[in-house]
Amino acid sequence: MSRSVRAICLGGMTLGMTAAIAQEASAPLQRVEVTGSRIRQVDLETAQPIQIMNAEQIAKTGLVTVGDILNNLSSAGAPDFSRSGSLTSNSEIGGQYVSLRNLGSNRLLVLVDGKRWTQSVDGFTDLSTIPSAMIERMEILKDGASSIYGSDAIAGVINIILKKNMQGGQLSLYTGQNEKNDGKNKDFSLTYGAGDDKASLMFGLSHTEQGRVGTQTRAITAFGNGPDHAFDGLGAGPWGRITAVNPANGGSLTTGPNGFNRVLNHTGTYDGVGVGADPRNPNNYHAFSNAIQADKYNSTQDMDLLIPSKLDTMFVKGEIALPKDMRLKTTAMYSQRQSNQQIAGYPLTSTSQASYPVYVDKDSYWNPYGNQVAGAGNGQDLFFARRTIELTRNTETENRTLHIDATLEGEFMVKDLAWNWSAGYNHNKVSGSQFGTGNINLLNLKRALGPSFMNASGVVQCGTPNAPIGLTSCVPFNILGGPSASTPEALAYVNSTGQSTYGSTVNSATADLAGELFQLPAGALGLAVGLEHREVKGQEVPGQFEQSGYSTDLAGNATYGRYTVREAYAELNIPVLKDMPFADLLSFNLAHRYSDYSNFGVANNSKASFMYKPHKDVLVRGTWAEGFRAPTLGDSFGGGSQSFDTFLDPCDTVFGEAARNPAVQARCAASGTFANYRQVNQAGAAIGGANGTQSTVAFNSGAGNAFLQPETAKTRTVGFVYSPSFVPGLSVGLDWYNIQIENRITAISATYVANECFINNSPNFCSAIRRDPVSGQITTLSRGNANLGNMETEGLDLSVSYRLPRTSYGQFSMRNETSYVDKFRTRSGTDSEWNNYAGEYFYNRVKSNTSFDWALGNWNATWGFRYYSPVKDICYDEFECNMPDYEATFGTGANKLGSVVIHDLSVGYKTNWDARILFGINNLFDKSPRIVYSTQASASSVDADMSLDRFFYVRYTQNF
Repeated sequence: MSRSVRAICLGGMTLGMTAAIAQEASAPLQRVEVTGSRIRQVDLETAQPIQIMNAEQIAKTGLVTVGDILNNLSSAGAPDFSRSGSLTSNSEIGGQYVSLRNLGSNRLLVLVDGKRWTQSVDGFTDLSTIPSAMIERMEILKDGASSIYGSDAIAGVINIILKKNMQGGQLSLYTGQNEKNDGKNKDFSLTYGAGDDKASLMFGLSHTEQGRVGTQTRAITAFGNGPDHAFDGLGAGPWGRITAVNPANGGSLTTGPNGFNRVLNHTGTYDGVGVGADPRNPNNYHAFSNAIQADKYNSTQDMDLLIPSKLDTMFVKGEIALPKDMRLKTTAMYSQRQSNQQIAGYPLTSTSQASYPVYVDKDSYWNPYGNQVAGAGNGQDLFFARRTIELTRNTETENRTLHIDATLEGEFMVKDLAWNWSAGYNHNKVSGSQFGTGNINLLNLKRALGPSFMNASGVVQCGTPNAPIGLTSCVPFNILGGPSASTPEALAYVNSTGQSTYGSTVNSATADLAGELFQLPAGALGLAVGLEHREVKGQEVPGQFEQSGYSTDLAGNATYGRYTVREAYAELNIPVLKDMPFADLLSFNLAHRYSDYSNFGVANNSKASFMYKPHKDVLVRGTWAEGFRAPTLGDSFGGGSQSFDTFLDPCDTVFGEAARNPAVQARCAASGTFANYRQVNQAGAAIGGANGTQSTVAFNSGAGNAFLQPETAKTRTVGFVYSPSFVPGLSVGLDWYNIQIENRITAISATYVANECFINNSPNFCSAIRRDPVSGQITTLSRGNANLGNMETEGLDLSVSYRLPRTSYGQFSMRNETSYVDKFRTRSGTDSEWNNYAGEYFYNRVKSNTSFDWALGNWNATWGFRYYSPVKDICYDEFECNMPDYEATFGTGANKLGSVVIHDLSVGYKTNWDARILFGINNLFDKSPRIVYSTQASASSVDADMSLDRFFYVRYTQNF
């Protein structure tokens, strides 16, 4: 094995490619397959940059899920979905995903033991379904690999290698929690194996919990916009707010024919704790004013900052030797994940579903302007608004993952040249269900707010004295009286129980053949060929009641889809020079893959790479690769759904681009806004910051597009690895990369649609927007998927490892992985301007992980630190805007946030009874999260996916 590879293995990481298993010098060299190639080789150096994390490094992170571990990589960006996204309403909620190079979690291919892992209908792989206790190592290929593996391998490939076999058993127990006594994590695993070279069997059980983190434990997360703008983040209040119904427009909180917009008098403040006055008395109401904070509500107090989850896994792996040098290998794994997300009660209004408005009927007993108060014939229907804080919205998700694979493989010789073959079947199935409470059944609400009266028993009853409705058939709801007036019976009557199911199945059959064609002066000419047939099918089916639109739950249509793909690939490894002056090694690798999809047609992808060693200490390498991502089932067949999108209207004259740009002002005016126009939140008040607000009505999102074509990509990498012979144990690597994606499949956001229309003046997007002719607010916005423009990223990856000579003070070593992003840019079309996001929030220019290891006898310790470079966030206002003239992708003006360094420490001890104890503290110096107004966190404006405070953990591992 070459000196550079030995040095890298000693460091426990790779800068080129490390060995999977350290070989004894006297042992025969084995040919192994490494991620990124189908050709088995003895020399494990490759032309592609690959990072390896072994089981020991995984344990020392102090993290229990694969998603959390991989999201700490220097090359990982912000995941598409995370535990902080409590407002996420899709089937991915509760899972964990990785976005390599910020290119998106669905542009990353995840393999387990070299085989495709499960995917959702929208093409996302939930890494939380793979228990970390079963992992031997993880190989992260930072290069395009569609010519080898097919679709999705644009950003790279993560290959998770499970433990192959073991003699005896291992029990591992873990617990950890934040210093604030929340976020309690637990992990239990038991693995046992037996066998020999002829047959082996291993099984495992694991249970993992990630605890809930609420918002009220920390002052920095207690309000949506942070402690400095606590009142700005307050939303719709829990006390009845009323205006008369205007037949012309169905009612509004900002206009009414009689000119009133009133709120019930009450005690208490924005925490919702108080008692409302008698709602039947018109004099018990006061005029609504945005300045009265007590009439609003801090919905953040009812939300999860990080949602909890549980994962249970069963795992079996077996292998048996057969005649004629054949072996049968099989793996089966079943995982069940449960998560529960909580958000605040619904901000209910009469037109929460525009197609089914609900008013307080003029004949309702509780209507202060109704016939029973104002006198017969003088009553009027009332438009109302109030947040039903008594019914927090809770969604329980149960996700089930089943993986079964079986492979028959063998080896043979042809004229002293080694060949190997395999034929396998791979079955992946994801199924799940979601059960939700806390939304409002509008059919029952209409009856509960309809005609009602006080019966002879002193009980308010639905109907009229002449036509009463039975008490068991309808329960009147005193909705204007606020939480203090609600009864359990009324809340149960209007509560909507929602449910949905989802699932996807991927079945594939493969056949592979690889070996050596003949010997060249520099080595054997290697060849690999293979065939694959894959069927992908799936569905997402909301409950019939949710599909009907008679619930405040987001209405949606069912998704059903299926496609098949036939593929063939070939790979050729060509050694050209070896052991020559100025050419210790020169080789080329060529690959091509043909893919025939039933839904869009044919895709061809090629790759060419080289390795050159002018000296035995220096490896120079490079690749050029084509890649593609096929449209997912959701992309092509998605039924679409309603969505309350958080967005900033660029026409807002205080925080939007219209405040600074006359051209934008003119476009806004042409669309229906007016002078001093302000975007309003769900309480009807003007927004208080540049992070915008949730839409006041449901937008249309996510409809499938059957005419989508695959994304295409070109990846180029050039780099070197230097392992100087005069400094044993040192290895330095530097790789440049450039990835260009065309025909990008994009789920367009509401902000993107609005910005493209009013800032970039794109008529295609303006056609998707409609405004209310009176208020100027956006009342219609449609967004879906499209092949939309380009994406490009470019940067450098630096890797350093050094294992110092052993001393009497112990063995010391260090390793570092640093990623630098020079540009990350997108554009919506060939005629559009590029938007460069590098350096803005989510897109750190530099991320770096460094660790120092020490070992002496039975003791070991690791000190690491994670570095995140400064980023530019949106300006909250003129005071939180230290770069007012900076032209960012989100408009003019930015607020630069400083760099972040987080330190971690772990100490381990190996006992004399074959056990290991590991104790650690992540975020050792208690670095507080930053206030970030572009955050992915639904509940609060913080970096919720980074450390909140110190995290303490301990792990005990016992071998037997």
